[in-house]
Amino acid sequence: MNSYPIKLKPFGVHAILIEWPNDIEQNILEDILIFKDFLSLQNFKEKEWEMVPAYNSLTLINIHKKIDHKVLSAQLEELYKERKERAKKPSHLWRLPVCYDAEFGIDLGEVSSHTGKSVEQIITLHTSATYLVYGIGFLPGFMYLGGVPKALETPRKATPRLHVKKGSVGLARKQTGIYPQDSPGGWNIIGNCPIPIFDASKENPCFVSVGDSIQFYSITRAQFDLHVIQAEVGINLLKKESTSA
Repeated sequence: MNSYPIKLKPFGVHAILIEWPNDIEQNILEDILIFKDFLSLQNFKEKEWEMVPAYNSLTLINIHKKIDHKVLSAQLEELYKERKERAKKPSHLWRLPVCYDAEFGIDLGEVSSHTGKSVEQIITLHTSATYLVYGIGFLPGFMYLGGVPKALETPRKATPRLHVKKGSVGLARKQTGIYPQDSPGGWNIIGNCPIPIFDASKENPCFVSVGDSIQFYSITRAQFDLHVIQAEVGINLLKKESTSA
């Protein structure tokens, strides 16, 4: 099991931020998830603590009371040394449809110009990769997906849009992701996913977890319209496979 130098910082009066090296690496995310699971077996129970993993950090939030950062930091440093390899937990590979029609892929031309790839090549590259869910945030259900093929890496837009449509699939450097709601955004939009990513009415509003994987597959505009109708009437369109974390 890999070990890393960690840093602990106060994050307000109710939270502490644990930081790993600032790199996008699957091994680092795995170590974060191992430590999170280890802490949950100690005294950091869900009724009192919320733990939020991301690319290279783990945030611990005490729901009920202020924390003594000095005491907690020392405790966490010792627990990190004592952590044990977790038993392999099931994670999931989710296959999500994307329509790359020009109506949705409003930045396909810009991505094509930057990468030197045709639209068809962009679609092939985007659907050929398997993406790891490194974090969920910015918007409820917004997945930060790492693993974009190097040939597709495209800088964020210089001027963010004030309105990006729900379901829009974007690229930003080494990341891709889906906008789960209408919102502002600065990523390059190359398509749209008709599967609702976040539903506040459900017990588990976001079906994806950090550590899961995503694969995209291309659909036509007619298939997109059908998926939208099916989603509206509650037909489950999710395709998933169980894997090991």
